[in-house]
Amino acid sequence: MGGGRKRGRSQRRHFKQERENVWKDNPRRPPASAGEGGEGNGWQPFATENLAFEAYYKGQQIVPEEEWDAFMSMLRKPLPAAFRINASSQFCQDICSQLENDFRKSLETEVNDDHEKEAIRPLAWYPGNLAWHLNFSRMQLRRNQALESFHEFLKQENEVGNITRQEAVSMVPPLFLNVQPDHHILDMCAAPGSKTFQLLEMIHQSTKPGVLPTAMVVANDVDVQRCNLLIHQTKRMCTANLIVTNHEAQNFPGCSLAKFCPEAYIDESKPQRLEFDRILCDVPCSGDGTVRKAPDMWRTWNIGMGNGLHRLQVEIAMRGIALLKVGGRMVYSTCSMNPVENEAVVGEILRRCGDSVELLDVSNELPELIRRPGLSTWKVRDRASWLGSHKDVLHYRKNAILPSMFPSGKATTDSCTAGGSVEVNIDAVDADMSESGGMVEGKQETKIATDDSNNGDNGKTEEIEQDESESVKVSRGSNEKTDSTSIVTEHSNLPLHRCMRIIPHDQNSGAFFIAVLQKLSPLNESPVVEVMKGEHSTSKDKALKCSNGQGSDKVPAEEISVQQPGVDDSHVLVEQQNRDMDAEISKDRSSEEAKVIAGEVQNDQATRRDKRKTQNQGRWRGVDPVIFFKDEATIRSIVSFYGIKDSFTLEGHLVTRNPDTNHVKRIYYVSKSVTEVLDLNVKVGERLKITSLGLKIFERQSSKEGSPCTFRLSSEGLPLLLPYITKQILYASAIDFQHLLQYRIIKFPDFVDAKFGEQASALLQGCCVVILREGHEDLESIGMDPSAIAVVCWKGKTNLCVMVTPMDGRELLDRISFRFGLKIPKVDDGKPDLKSDDGSDEQPDGGAETVDPDCMPESKAAEDMDISDVKDAE
Repeated sequence: MGGGRKRGRSQRRHFKQERENVWKDNPRRPPASAGEGGEGNGWQPFATENLAFEAYYKGQQIVPEEEWDAFMSMLRKPLPAAFRINASSQFCQDICSQLENDFRKSLETEVNDDHEKEAIRPLAWYPGNLAWHLNFSRMQLRRNQALESFHEFLKQENEVGNITRQEAVSMVPPLFLNVQPDHHILDMCAAPGSKTFQLLEMIHQSTKPGVLPTAMVVANDVDVQRCNLLIHQTKRMCTANLIVTNHEAQNFPGCSLAKFCPEAYIDESKPQRLEFDRILCDVPCSGDGTVRKAPDMWRTWNIGMGNGLHRLQVEIAMRGIALLKVGGRMVYSTCSMNPVENEAVVGEILRRCGDSVELLDVSNELPELIRRPGLSTWKVRDRASWLGSHKDVLHYRKNAILPSMFPSGKATTDSCTAGGSVEVNIDAVDADMSESGGMVEGKQETKIATDDSNNGDNGKTEEIEQDESESVKVSRGSNEKTDSTSIVTEHSNLPLHRCMRIIPHDQNSGAFFIAVLQKLSPLNESPVVEVMKGEHSTSKDKALKCSNGQGSDKVPAEEISVQQPGVDDSHVLVEQQNRDMDAEISKDRSSEEAKVIAGEVQNDQATRRDKRKTQNQGRWRGVDPVIFFKDEATIRSIVSFYGIKDSFTLEGHLVTRNPDTNHVKRIYYVSKSVTEVLDLNVKVGERLKITSLGLKIFERQSSKEGSPCTFRLSSEGLPLLLPYITKQILYASAIDFQHLLQYRIIKFPDFVDAKFGEQASALLQGCCVVILREGHEDLESIGMDPSAIAVVCWKGKTNLCVMVTPMDGRELLDRISFRFGLKIPKVDDGKPDLKSDDGSDEQPDGGAETVDPDCMPESKAAEDMDISDVKDAE
């Protein structure tokens, strides 16, 4: 994945010394023997104060002075939990009814906050009452015995994808995208994936069973590990309309066919360039809006976090605008309250883009949502000094404190350097570490590292002693101003009041910033843009990304390189991206392959194109290639065995990640829109690094007993395929369906309905589908009913074995119990365990029939993985 790239200074340091443990040798650390809450053992919660934080936001006048106490009081309270119901789930109405009629009444006595009158309530501003606010924090949900059943309900429904546990304000940005069923959508910084899941809900909500929307979502993240979390999160959606990519958002590839193929090979009927109708630009930020959820933020917050991320945020946002279609809409958002990360970034976008981009007034959308207008004036704080304009910045700091951070965005003459490129030796991120005051006892040693890009760990370090009674100022020049009231601040003439800022004490939530932008015309170079290019063309400016858990959708703390984005989205930026990516990839190729990609092999055009296609398979190191599955014999076998109707097209929609078609284990189904993107990606040289895509629909089975078809159905793909299957189908009564989920393996004579057992015995050996017939009169059309409940099973010689995970099995049992009022007795303890230690499933009676381990619970790793706390990190 990284090839031979050098590690950054901070990354090398982490290999040499362990990361800081906030609990280690901490007087507030709960002893190992501490009980719940640590009461009586000297344990104390994190201190919820930071003098620098309070001074900064009071100086910025985020809220009126008369609201300051209420604002700070709310920030010190734990954040209430929230979740969203999956609108496209077949059990959506069941879950809504269960919340309204069961849990809402049973929990009404658990109200423990004067601010709230109800234990749980739907969020008034979220459409359809699909989002719910709880009067409990995540910690209370875990520890309160009265909430145990409700907490188990939340965990189970979240794991199977019926709900998503997510911070309430994190649900807001996708709602302002105004997503339509035919839109191509890009989520630029997608992990951990709650907003991506929300976007997928929107495009699937109006579709019928077996019908795919024409819309598509590309979810991108810079960190490969967070991409894995993103994949796990979105996998619950079971969608064929998603592509997950792994790129730096500010360098997201431009896929323009005209740049790579001669005009003779361009098919005008197919997409020529990858553009998006909607873009969600939820950028990495300091994350101080999540302080209620992540109280450690009180200890770690410092002014340099926002200042150091500003440049990266502008680069990502500008890249988003470049990828946006004319007429398209982009939402820029952060979970930070800092105007340097919010209004300053939006202002810089408007200045760079001129009349090509408009900041929309969306005050009439979601009227129940309480929001406040964006600021038109603010100050910048640098090393204990308040700055009203860029002319107040000390000369040696002018490349760290940028003109774009101020309301006017204008620079003084002496701040422009020759060539527009200066290596910054002192990171803005580290500049104000000394201002994280209010959290130390006695004296604290603060290190301010001045990194030399050529020397790595050999950068200079200054040590400053900080006394508890006074704040530290890092003084390297005169004229530093600390009194914010004496600063003459600028006022922006841009319509920044159209932005929105969500304040915690308005509706008992976290904090968020949102701006909605619309692209009116292609970006063109202008004199204003030329000036800004000189100000922002530093090729390798290092920015600190916030650490895990501090904010929603953030990347881990590490140093990254920020490339200057081009201005013309159709020429300058694409060319720059192509050069950068080709240079990186060529390091991992043989010289012959590099010559082919560079076009230096002077063969005829057809031969050159064929070679490029062949050699680009597996272009990205460590990432499996995307291969269209074209084994006609296997496809015919699948269609014949399951009786798949001709109306469900498989040709051109099946892909694998294994170039050896003889050893393909999984086959994925992709929508038409995804197919078009894949085709374009191949033609432009596989510029997209695709880590995951499509819906797993078939899996190879290796049963020793054999089967006419070598591939079985996947539980994930069953909802899509069910309306088109005409063979290998059984219709079970509620009691037999219930027993099948409980005991997982049942012999044919042991079914309550003897006729059902006979029908099961008569099926061909191999994979089959069992549908719950309860509540349905017409069995012929039951597959088209969105309320139909079905599971994938394996028909052996003597028995029927269900192939769903235990978690999915429990969920289906609960849904059946709720929908039909059935009582679910516990499984007889006398029966043997259905899951053996080696991962294979044995028959309850210990019979000799061999069951394919691959046919049993689909992912033991997913079954054992408990990442519920990570999932609601948003």
